[in-house]
Amino acid sequence: MTGSELAADRSPGAGVWPLIHAERAALVADLEGLSDEQWATASLCSELTVREVLAHLTASASLNSVRWLAGVIRCRFDFDKQVAMRLAEQLGATPAETLERFRRVVPSRTKPPVPATAMLGETIVHAEDIRRPLGIRRDYPMETVTRVAEYYQGSDLVVPAKGRIGGLRLVADDGPFRTGSGALVSGRTLALMMAMTGRAAYLEELEGDGVERLRERCETA
Repeated sequence: MTGSELAADRSPGAGVWPLIHAERAALVADLEGLSDEQWATASLCSELTVREVLAHLTASASLNSVRWLAGVIRCRFDFDKQVAMRLAEQLGATPAETLERFRRVVPSRTKPPVPATAMLGETIVHAEDIRRPLGIRRDYPMETVTRVAEYYQGSDLVVPAKGRIGGLRLVADDGPFRTGSGALVSGRTLALMMAMTGRAAYLEELEGDGVERLRERCETA
């Protein structure tokens, strides 16, 4: 093992990377054999198809801090423009090429200047943006979704999740996740996590007198 690999293994996010790699591999397995029509399905991510969301995940796994900053400067600090530019770079000519490019980054530890847990969250959230419209269900390891939910409840970095759940008490009915105080929102950890990131489609799985308040915040985000 090289010195750089040893340093990576000792980094604060070292324990998260195996979870990221496992989720990427699971997504590849779920997407093999999709038809062209399925690849063109609208995802839960605003105005993007399933195929485009996958290309975005590939871009995130290919973009280190230096390239990220160079892109931000090139796009004159228009972050949405940078996302679109990097997505286009990884889309490929066909859906098969899009999938193959993602397959290549499954073991990658490259990331923009965000915590590794944020990368795990992005991987799962965008995987659900893809899976749900396609009718694909994954039973995520409870440790993994709990870890991501705990990250989002305390962070507005990239995704304004912390602000979205202010004044609400979130309680998972399938695991240990608990956070906040106020009006109750309860349900599966995955559904709570997705609702925190603004995915209103998951609100139908949640219960409690705080659900409508959370719905309003998802709709105005």
